[in-house]
Amino acid sequence: MENVLRSRRVVTPGGVRPACVAVEGGRIAAVLPYDTAPPPGTPVTDLGDDVLMPGLVDTHVHVNDPGRSAWEGFGTATLAAAAGGVTTLVDMPLNSLPPTTTPAALDVKRAAARGRVHVDTGFWGGAVPGNEKELRPLHDAGVFGFKAFLSPSGVDEFPPLDPAGLDAVATRLAAFDGLLIVHAEDPGRLARAPQPAGPGYAGFLASRPPAAEEAAIGTLLETVRRRGVRAHVLHLSSSGALPALAAARAEGLPVTVETCPHFLTLTAEEVPDGATEFKCCPPIREAANRDALWAALADGTLACVVSDHSPCTADLKVPDFGTAWGGISSLQLGLPAVWTEARRRGHTLTDLARWMSAGPAALAGLRAKGAIEPGRDADFAVLAPDETFTVDPAALHHRNPVTAYAGRTLHGVVRSTWLRGRQITDHGTPLTGPTGRLLERT
Repeated sequence: MENVLRSRRVVTPGGVRPACVAVEGGRIAAVLPYDTAPPPGTPVTDLGDDVLMPGLVDTHVHVNDPGRSAWEGFGTATLAAAAGGVTTLVDMPLNSLPPTTTPAALDVKRAAARGRVHVDTGFWGGAVPGNEKELRPLHDAGVFGFKAFLSPSGVDEFPPLDPAGLDAVATRLAAFDGLLIVHAEDPGRLARAPQPAGPGYAGFLASRPPAAEEAAIGTLLETVRRRGVRAHVLHLSSSGALPALAAARAEGLPVTVETCPHFLTLTAEEVPDGATEFKCCPPIREAANRDALWAALADGTLACVVSDHSPCTADLKVPDFGTAWGGISSLQLGLPAVWTEARRRGHTLTDLARWMSAGPAALAGLRAKGAIEPGRDADFAVLAPDETFTVDPAALHHRNPVTAYAGRTLHGVVRSTWLRGRQITDHGTPLTGPTGRLLERT
């Protein structure tokens, strides 16, 4: 054994229990009874009552590097991830320049990340009009799947797929069992909605109606039914789409769904005028909608909770919901934000690990990640679940100090983060240089 971590509360797939976790070769060698005596000379870290949980896996992160590294970057994003208990992330293919829509662009992105990541990092590819022939080469180069938009993405270099394009991409991906991940909002419904302007949040909310999500998800489900492609719905906001998604799951369609911390913890009713740090697409909706999303997490309709960390420079968050950049910065705060609301609703640490570690790892096929059990990577977050802190944007490792959680008091202090058995942060402070690896789909 290289080392042993001991805690009275270890979150395993079978529940929370006292245990010793033995590490060898960067992997979990055994999960042993709490009072097991390690071999003489083996270093032991006794965590007491602090919770040892699997490191989080965040499969929805916009690092924006290269090309828009003033918005974020591999160094800052992965350090923020590590400080927040995230040990693996998968980077989205857009907002960087070039977007990850060809193997050559993937090489550029990997070159930008190499030697700079504090946590293990993988990459999604992009599916855009005209790149169907690039999909299999990207798959063979190791991307975890392919992101597509059904409505404008916000950046011209990553255009959306129309229904014919979606069908063509689905057909191509189904031929090699590729995974399609989709931003599902219907462009026609968005075009017919009132256009947002000014500081009031109600106008912005009306511009992204639930019907836009529901219609686009309906289109996607029909495509899955027709072509047999594996598909995943990104950042579900509208609870109105849940019945169709639950029915698809019951039918056996290969469709999974995620939601995000901001949809589970924030509500439209509390967004102040001009507070565009709350702007994202699809939008934060009303409290009743939030309750329905929690119910869907409980019944398994929603498979995972991931950040959709989509930062920008502070000057782009002008106090006008019509023109401000849309995106929530939350990579470092997802764990305490979700735990704060989960504990209030009676959910457990086991639930938290399933939603934020095991679920995202399963989505991306990361078999070595997402759980504390023998054979997995020794990736851990050490959490003090009953302690609180108040969010100070200036104390975050995100490149730009903008977050919708500013001033909020959250439960759950991340004491430390461990990557392959080695401690990499202590109360958010890095203890090592960038030791993360670049991951490929296997």
